[in-house]
Amino acid sequence: MKHISIAGGPGQRPGRLKVRIDSKTFRSAEGTAAEVLRDFSFELRPETFTCLIGPSGCGKTTTLRLILGLDQDFAGEIELPSPPPRLAAVFQEPRLLPWRTVEQNVRLALPPAAGRTVDLDGLFATLGLQDLRGRYPEELSLGLARRVALARAFAVMPDILLLDEPFVSLDEHTADRLRALLLELWRTQATTVLMVTHNVREAARLADRLLLMNGHPARIVGDVPVPLARAARQGEELRRFLDELTRAHPETVLA
Repeated sequence: MKHISIAGGPGQRPGRLKVRIDSKTFRSAEGTAAEVLRDFSFELRPETFTCLIGPSGCGKTTTLRLILGLDQDFAGEIELPSPPPRLAAVFQEPRLLPWRTVEQNVRLALPPAAGRTVDLDGLFATLGLQDLRGRYPEELSLGLARRVALARAFAVMPDILLLDEPFVSLDEHTADRLRALLLELWRTQATTVLMVTHNVREAARLADRLLLMNGHPARIVGDVPVPLARAARQGEELRRFLDELTRAHPETVLA
């Protein structure tokens, strides 16, 4: 059965997030069972950016749900850093309340006592939302709505941020702009990021480390550091890295 614990003790620096999923199985209403994860484990060091990569349906989103505690039906252990970390998540859909303005949607993530007083000017400026604070979600493009979702996540100053393909279905120009904004926020807030994606190029441009998933049930089949400085993650250097990654892990990269 599952076990979620807090590592360390009072006064200690935040430690690592440790995930060990011995088995995760989904059961249908008809009684059939499908095991999606087995012998699946990894650790995340504080303030690192990691991408979890794998083909559709291999259990990437399920992994995030287990870490968030949205699904507690698994065998294994998830050990959170101590003191208990602030967790935030951004999903594929922005999930904004349509009857709330941009600013109200962001402030809803804050503790009630601080929700009206926290200064969000810097965060809105970074994300280019200064002039949109009073607009409603129906007035926003998908790209702008996803900026609001990022603002809502970073407003709580999370220790750990989980991202589930937040830039999927965007045009490349908009996605690139949001990737740059994400990196800027990550650098300034010293957050540990775990991002799910099937876009290997996107992962290589953003992350310090790539965790590759595959199999039925899925497990970690590769743990690959990204050796390139972020300024060099384009052109020929990025192409060579991706070519090497594809040769080493074709079953995941080409899936």
